Amino acid sequence: MTKPKKFIQYLNELGIEDIPKVGGKSASLGEMIKNLTAQNIKVPNGFAVTVDAFDEFIKENKLKEKILNALEGKDVTDIIQLRKTGSEIRQLISNGKFPVSLEKAILKSYYDLSEDYGQEATDIAVRSSATAEDLPDASFAGQQSTYLNIRGGEMLLTAIRSCFASLYTDRAISYRSSRGYDHFTVKLSVCIQKMVRSDLGASGVAFSLDTESGFKDIVLINGAYGLGELVVGGEISPDEFLVFKPTLKKGFNAIIDKKLGDKTHKMVYGNKPFETVKQVPVDKPLQRAFCLKDEQIIQLAQWVQKIEDYYSAKRGTWCPMDIEWAIDGLSNELYIVQARPETIHSQEQSESIKEYEIEDAHTLADKLILEGIAVGDKIGTGKVRRIFTLDGRDGSADEVDFKEGEVLVTEMTDPDWEPLMKKAAAIITEKGGRTCHAAIVAREIGVPCIVGGANASTILENEQEISVSCAEGSVGKVYNGAINYKLHETPFSEFPKTKTPIMMNIGSPELAFQYRKIPNAGVGLAREEFIINNYIKVHPLALLQHRELGDEELSLAIKRTIRGYKNEETFFINKLAQGIAKIAAAFYPNRVITRLSDFKSNEYFNLLGGKYFEPEEENPMIGWRGASRYYSEAFKAAFVLECKALKKVRAEYGLENTTIMVPFCRTPWELEQVLEIMESNGLKRGENGLEIYLMAEIPSNVILAEKFAPMIDGFSIGSNDLTQLTLGLDRDSSLVAHLYDERNEAVKIMIRNLIKVAKKHNTKVGICGQGPSDFPDFSEFLVKEGINTISVTPDSVLKTLKVINDVESL
Repeated sequence: MTKPKKFIQYLNELGIEDIPKVGGKSASLGEMIKNLTAQNIKVPNGFAVTVDAFDEFIKENKLKEKILNALEGKDVTDIIQLRKTGSEIRQLISNGKFPVSLEKAILKSYYDLSEDYGQEATDIAVRSSATAEDLPDASFAGQQSTYLNIRGGEMLLTAIRSCFASLYTDRAISYRSSRGYDHFTVKLSVCIQKMVRSDLGASGVAFSLDTESGFKDIVLINGAYGLGELVVGGEISPDEFLVFKPTLKKGFNAIIDKKLGDKTHKMVYGNKPFETVKQVPVDKPLQRAFCLKDEQIIQLAQWVQKIEDYYSAKRGTWCPMDIEWAIDGLSNELYIVQARPETIHSQEQSESIKEYEIEDAHTLADKLILEGIAVGDKIGTGKVRRIFTLDGRDGSADEVDFKEGEVLVTEMTDPDWEPLMKKAAAIITEKGGRTCHAAIVAREIGVPCIVGGANASTILENEQEISVSCAEGSVGKVYNGAINYKLHETPFSEFPKTKTPIMMNIGSPELAFQYRKIPNAGVGLAREEFIINNYIKVHPLALLQHRELGDEELSLAIKRTIRGYKNEETFFINKLAQGIAKIAAAFYPNRVITRLSDFKSNEYFNLLGGKYFEPEEENPMIGWRGASRYYSEAFKAAFVLECKALKKVRAEYGLENTTIMVPFCRTPWELEQVLEIMESNGLKRGENGLEIYLMAEIPSNVILAEKFAPMIDGFSIGSNDLTQLTLGLDRDSSLVAHLYDERNEAVKIMIRNLIKVAKKHNTKVGICGQGPSDFPDFSEFLVKEGINTISVTPDSVLKTLKVINDVESL
């Protein structure tokens, strides 16, 4: 006996097992309401119009035959045919009538829901929920429609018909055809859910992993003011937050990165007849502030973690989640309004590492014409095609003009652009963030994409040949002309295991999540200089003292730079801490040895405002650098900011795998001064496991090793400077370059003596430099002498592992 058909089901009655009846969206909401409410996760209630109701509607209006007739013999890869067919089918559905019993059931459920919330006709969101959408193996994100701030029975019925029709958008037809879904196997339910007043608050999306690298230990949050459609649709560049799961679980305030978006406008409720929503400008002060407070970021990240844990346990395997959230501006409460399995990285079973190596990268600065947010890690080259509407009604090219292998340049994309996006060599949008539709689709189809590339359509010309590089970290770069690159793919099986741990030298936090995939024992050298140069860009003393300098241009530039932070000191501390934290998180719980800033005076001079604070030195290489700066009254205030940033990384973020290394320290007395300042700023050696290393790069570090060793936990041999200073030569001078060799007997005696003293004092000793990977005989020497660790650049890890493996096998 067949069960009677149900046209309506309340969300709190549903679970994942109901996907065939109500689709992924409604089933997932029901699953959370039933099982996660007990964990204090708030999900607005509502009801689902089931697929039985959809079938009844199709049957009542005899639509199956009409739709089959419309699709018969059509080539859906032909954009013109696809557009015409889709429009015809959608019109057929929109003109349909509801069976009387179904219409009554829908209206009763709506007015019951309104009564539950103490209103006569409450505001609701009406969303499509397809039976193949929101499943782990099918990214249907955004392929059906959403209608916001719907009120009253008549508006609801119209919205439901529109949702039914959206099953046959051009993209949806194309998507199903390309993946072999039968058009009538994929059915549609409609989710009706109480609105959250995020038009008065904020909203956005969150992923329980890093969407570019697939790093499992990150919660990525994008957010902006108002209703979430502008974030999801890529119409604005949202704020971005990264939270580190392992230390979040331990109770730390683990927000390891914050980036301020360009939140120029927001979507709010409309206030005219038939205007459900509208866009309005965001006030300047709000644009320059983050849309979420730290406590809200932490709460949301905790909820995301709980949702991922729940779904992973239910599936019996890791199930990263793609979540939509909203903060009600009236109650200031957080809600989850949607959750679906993430569909790209969760299915990746990578057995190798792929790296793009750009040839002659140092020559590309003059070719750089545009930057934005990188999506993926590939490089694409092609001719520019600017398109702003699919039908060309604005006078620009339309999708028919777009040729396979061109670079699509547009303001933003929506679901109907997918057939065209599949043909692109690369995609550039002027708006959007890492979680917008353009980014989601580009990841799925494997096309390099840059979103948030402001003014791209003005800067780039049709037919102009460009290269789009997403292979240089989180910043996507557009170069004029074709660039040369090589793709290296290395199976993990080729990485041998060695007794001597191999660590990595890391400069860019933006690449750390990618580099973590390379087999390693941690980071032997994390450089602060890259972070200060690229994240902060201002001399630390200029940040602290610019008002006294009387340089209005400098003060204005600093004011722009520190947007989102309450003052200059907070900006420096947070930005430096975030850069270090991204590296420490990527390699957690392995040791990350972070070298304190080691700019030379001519390098500090080049930072914004640096000219006011830096001396002109004849030989900056052996001048005012490293430890001698930290205790100097002329620089100590800046060093204190560094100490506060490192304390934040360890104490606030919980990244206690961060070890601190003091560079270019000439005497034990200097080290005493530095350690004293560090301790007075919360960085006491031994406290909470804090270890202090010394960069052994000056002959005096070796000669006085017996005195240095008891003051530290480890030496890290900086072979470049140690070779230079032991041999008394300038490694940048071509006249004496032939004498520069780490294998010189004098240098080897230095290293041998240091290792011997370190072993005597039970102090760790490692080396960071290219020598071990370039010279197998030098590696053999280090291993025989008993070096504890060897640290090299990421591109040298495999080569070094092979060399060390051969040496250890002798």
